[in-house]
Parts: sequence; C-alpha cells; structure tokens
Amino acid sequence: MKCKAVVKSVERASIAEDCGINPGDIIDNINGIGIGDILDFKYLTSDEHYVVGVKKTNGQYEEIEIYNDDYEQFGVEFESSLIDEPRRCRNKCIFCFMDQLPPHVRKTMVFKDDDYRLSFLQGNYVTLTNVSDEDIERIIRMRISPINVSVHATDGDVRKMMLGNKGAHKVLDIMKRLAEGGITMNGQIVLCPGVNDGEILKKTIKDLSALMPAVHSVSVVPVGISKHREGLYPLTPVTKEKAQEVIDTVEECAAELLAQYGTRVVYAADEFYIKAQRDIPPYESYEDFPQIENGVGMMAQFAREVDLALESSYEVTGGKKYIATGNISLGYMKGFADKIKAAYPEVDVELIGVDNGFFGEMITVTGLLCGTDIINALRGKVSGGELILARNMFKDDCMIFLDDTTLEEVEKELNVKVTVNEVDGFDFVECVLGRKGK
Repeated sequence: MKCKAVVKSVERASIAEDCGINPGDIIDNINGIGIGDILDFKYLTSDEHYVVGVKKTNGQYEEIEIYNDDYEQFGVEFESSLIDEPRRCRNKCIFCFMDQLPPHVRKTMVFKDDDYRLSFLQGNYVTLTNVSDEDIERIIRMRISPINVSVHATDGDVRKMMLGNKGAHKVLDIMKRLAEGGITMNGQIVLCPGVNDGEILKKTIKDLSALMPAVHSVSVVPVGISKHREGLYPLTPVTKEKAQEVIDTVEECAAELLAQYGTRVVYAADEFYIKAQRDIPPYESYEDFPQIENGVGMMAQFAREVDLALESSYEVTGGKKYIATGNISLGYMKGFADKIKAAYPEVDVELIGVDNGFFGEMITVTGLLCGTDIINALRGKVSGGELILARNMFKDDCMIFLDDTTLEEVEKELNVKVTVNEVDGFDFVECVLGRKGK
C-alpha cells in the first residue's frame, strides 16, 4: 500500500536541502516506485543515482535527479516516522507489562507495537507472529538486520500459551529462514517461573545457540509483575532461589558455548544476580555488551566507568547531594557513592531507596520510578540541596516521568535542584563531585 511521505523537516546542508525540498512537500516516489514505508525510502535512496518524484506544497510536481557518489543520507524527517502506521501487537502475552499499567495512563503508553521495522530502526523486540512470507523475503532482500526477537520459548506449545497466539510456534522456523538469509538476530527470554524455566529454558537456549552466528546474543530477563494484574494470568515472581537456578542454567550453557565457539551468547540480566545475592560477573564476561539495553551487564559497565572516572581529578562543588534510586540497585549505588567518598572525603552525598507506588512494590528497578514516587519518598527528607536522578526515569524526548509528573514539579515539591545523570558512570561521578579539574 502506498503511503504519504509528508516531509516534516529538512536537515541543513543535506541532499534534500540542496534539492529545494521543504516541509509539507510529499515524496511521491523514487525511480517511479511508490513508497510504502520508511524502509522503502531508505532502501531506494541508498543508490548512487536515483530520481525523486516530489509533490510540492504549491501543487506542482517535480522530478529531481540525484547523483550521490558519497552515499549520503537524503536528509529529511517525515511527519510519521515510519511513513505508514506501526503494526499493532496481536498477541495476548501472559507477562505483557502493557497489560499491567494503571488505569488512565497516557495513550502513548498503552499502544503495543510488534513491528519488525521498529526492531531494525529503534531496537524494539518483536515476536515475529505477524510476519508473512513476503515480509521475510523483504527482510532478507533489503538486509534489514539486526532483528531483535522476543522468543521466550522455542517449545511450540509453551510459546503458544505464553503469547496467546496459535501461530506462535513458528518462531524457530522463521528465525532459521532469516539466518539462512544472512540476517543477524538477538533473542530475549522473559523468564516466568513455572512456565518457561527449567528444561524449557535449557531447550530454548540450545535451539537458539544452534543458529549461531546468526543469533548474536540471547538475554534472559525476569518477568515484571505490577500490582495491576486483576484478571490476568497468575504469574509467580522470581525468588532468590529461582534466580540462583536461572543463573546456574545460563552460566552452564554460556560456559559450554564459550569453550566451543569462543563466545558466551547467552546472558542473565543483572536483576537475577541481585535477587540471588550473587556478585555481578566481571566486566570482561559481557564481551561486547550486546544486551545492555535489557539490563544485562549494566552494573558491570557502570562500575568500570566509575573506576575510570576516578582516575581524573575533580573540583568538588559544595552542598548536599541526594541520589534517589530503585530499591534493587540501592546497595550497588551506595557502593559507588562510598567509592567516590573514599577518594573525596569532603563530598556530602546520601542515597535514598524509593518504593514504587505507581506500579507496585514488586517493581524495584530505577527506570520505572515515577515523579509521585520520588516526591512521596523524599518529602521532608530533602530540601535546598541537589537531587540526582537517572535519565532512564524520563521520556526519551523530554523530562516527564511515566506518571506525567515533570522534573520541574519534583523540584518545586521538594525544594531541590534536580540534576539528571545519563546512566553513565563517568557522568555519575561528575554529578556527585562537580566538574573535572585541569
């Protein structure tokens, strides 16, 4: 289906600007071929020579010949980032966090996509339950790689139950076709105790690792359970004992793969190690950190960055600093703060763990804390100082929490200045101490 590629903005000094493309213009076709989505546009404008058909805002139609010897990007942003609409998720996953949101949340939070294009463009994970043969052929033809796949289980019956989709058992066959077509994939397993753990987990890891090197990495992450699960599947949270069991399985499989292929492939999320009360593996064991966005190796990387940052000297700024964090990472963050205080005894910093009232007490990660949680936890405990908050508490494009509280509202309610840490050990040290010395 041909969609309207309406230009929203034009990059300075780009091919589009040189061609006189303006906001409101419509890119009608490339080489006479209609544009179905952003991947069509990127694919068709990747050649050295092409012709762009443009419908101008004044109603005129122009054909512009492009010679792109340096293979530069065309340089436009469209009103719709995909040009057409994202594909909605058709699954009814027993663990879906979107189904566990509080009522009356903003609309952007409740839209569930399952779109392989967003996996390629933004790193989203997709189930591959809604891809057709034509989609698979297109992915291979256009080299849409890597693709991040929400696998969860390769046992067909288990996966159909977990995803609530009778076609979900086909995932391994689809991944094999993509592997044969040269597509790289990363896999994700949301671990639900009593459902896809034990032998099912071992089978899933074995099946996915058999697709190496097309399957670059696999993460195992614990299911998130909010307090808003009325009428949903009765999931069991990951306990200390279950976390230890999962770690043992993952590390055993990873050790075998490392010995055989020189890479671990499969990794357990940091949250398992914290729940199991085991040390986070060393930095080197995460190789190229392929699944850090899934919370795999984040603590190891953060610790390394703090150590490297403290090799520099800093001019310590005065005043009390407070750091609000999720309860699961409180101990680690205190350790980082203590390391900074050991190097700079004059620094005054206090760590405060925050309960998650918005999603419930079983949600303990920092990135899901909301503004009301921060205000409720810190009211009366801080005033006039500086509060350090992690960037992943906020929306990507603005300083708004998941409950629509703003950074400014937190500052006003608590009478503090908020400094945002970019979830980076270097930036964390600088937030606590001040700017680097000469």
